[in-house]
Amino acid sequence: MSHSSPPAAEPVEFTHRQILTILGGLMMGMFLAALDQTIMATATRTIADDLHGFDLQAWATTAFLITSTISTPLYGKLSDIYGRRPFFLFAIGIFVIGSFLCGLSENMWQLAAFRAIQGIGAGGLMSLALAIIGDIVPPRERAKYQGFFLAVFGTASVLGPILGGFFAGADKILWVDGWRWVFYLNVPIGLLAMAVVAKVLHLPHHRVDHRIDWPGALTLILCLVPILTVAEQGRDWGWDSTRSIACFVIGAIGLVGFILAERAYKDEALLPLRLFGNRTIAVGATSSTILGMAMFGGLMTVPLYLQIVKGSTATMAGLQMIPLVMGIMTGSIVSGQLISRTGRYRIFPIIGSSLMVVALFLFSTIGADTPLWRVMLIMALMGLGLGGNMQPMITAVQNAVSPREIGVATGAVTFFRSMGGTLGTAVFLSVLFNVLPGNIADAYRQAATDPAFQQAAADPEQQALLAQAQNSGALSDTSFITKLSDVVAHPFKVGFSDSVHLVYLIAFSIMLLGLIVVFFLPEIALAKGSAQQQRAAAAKQAEKDTGASGPAPADPEGVKAGSDG
Repeated sequence: MSHSSPPAAEPVEFTHRQILTILGGLMMGMFLAALDQTIMATATRTIADDLHGFDLQAWATTAFLITSTISTPLYGKLSDIYGRRPFFLFAIGIFVIGSFLCGLSENMWQLAAFRAIQGIGAGGLMSLALAIIGDIVPPRERAKYQGFFLAVFGTASVLGPILGGFFAGADKILWVDGWRWVFYLNVPIGLLAMAVVAKVLHLPHHRVDHRIDWPGALTLILCLVPILTVAEQGRDWGWDSTRSIACFVIGAIGLVGFILAERAYKDEALLPLRLFGNRTIAVGATSSTILGMAMFGGLMTVPLYLQIVKGSTATMAGLQMIPLVMGIMTGSIVSGQLISRTGRYRIFPIIGSSLMVVALFLFSTIGADTPLWRVMLIMALMGLGLGGNMQPMITAVQNAVSPREIGVATGAVTFFRSMGGTLGTAVFLSVLFNVLPGNIADAYRQAATDPAFQQAAADPEQQALLAQAQNSGALSDTSFITKLSDVVAHPFKVGFSDSVHLVYLIAFSIMLLGLIVVFFLPEIALAKGSAQQQRAAAAKQAEKDTGASGPAPADPEGVKAGSDG
């Protein structure tokens, strides 16, 4: 009888208040990861100058990206086996240690190494927070709570550039270089997050003994490190250089090794290949990669446009991105509430992807003279699309797998989005910097026939700056634009706008493909219970079966993970 089951198998129900308390700890952890990405955007240049490594600054980003991307699926798998709480605390702890060390950096290579340590922590902050919510909240309610996470992202996206600009602009704060506080700020927030999580996050966990897929982890590193490195550095090295080709070859060998390792480890693999036979997971992973490419690749050009074409400071550009953030928050909260009420989620990624397609097309029409309010309206539309896309997709994926595979499934989706973002950024920046010099030169040739331009450009000081503007190296330092007169600067802005058009047209084409993929997402009834309750019920059922007919099947829920329910 059910009441004779041991307490270990009892389903655990969390009250709304308990969920909000746990959510507080998770949100602080996610805030660390989100703030770190946005605060660095405005501070990197100052940090690089101070450490005399402007030409090496990309390595600080690359190191962080590599370790955070690779560690994401590892956290998912290990937390499925050993429980979420220790790994979430470990992730925060490593992130805090990495942040403290970053603040002590004396040169760019040290900063890159310490950013890599920070990345190991960041990889777990995001995916584990989403997996923990999957554990304690039923799918139908989940999107409501996940909306809070996007609110954290939104706040971090606005606060990050402002704080980054403030710290980078201050020579000394409490006798320490201003920019070092970009990293030191994480230490008190991280310690507070650890204290909250340690106090409130008590999830019952029934350990399942598994082999750990170390060959999969090592081959994944062998595949991703060269691919992510060439994605970040290929523009400087040359895509067909010996170094780039060597990276492609090593990456391909790693990929083949990874697939072989995953096949050998079957269900115990880091990313079980069987999961991708599940249509929801296959669509989720593919659309997340495409979404990552379109989102990061498209969005990294918006702050550049605001700073170069509209003349905004880094801090101002951060504030001008608020419509995008508000759009993301609105889209995620509205879709979360509607999923909770209707129990249907498939329509939201379709609407979200459609809005993103429209927004990216509209972005491709903005020019040097487009009024700022129109650009902001397009940003809000893009935000609504992103908000309606990201959370419902995670809800769909978590709902489609066995409760004990929520960690690995969430990790997979986050991993593919991160990979898409890295590749998108690399591809779009390459396109941008390849077409830019030609477009700027064309714009100046056309302007040369205008009498107003001829008169303004006749000034010797303007001529010296003009020579700099038409040099392809001008993009490493664009501060000279502010010294040009409006008439002389205008062709440079036109050339930049024309180049951005191409980036957005490519992002638009990629997102169209993403929209087609999302149509293949099946609609599965959302489970009523949380993953904890489902696992407890399955354990209880297995116990009953054992009592009634000998040993229980090895995986009472495994059938669900391999199909679409």
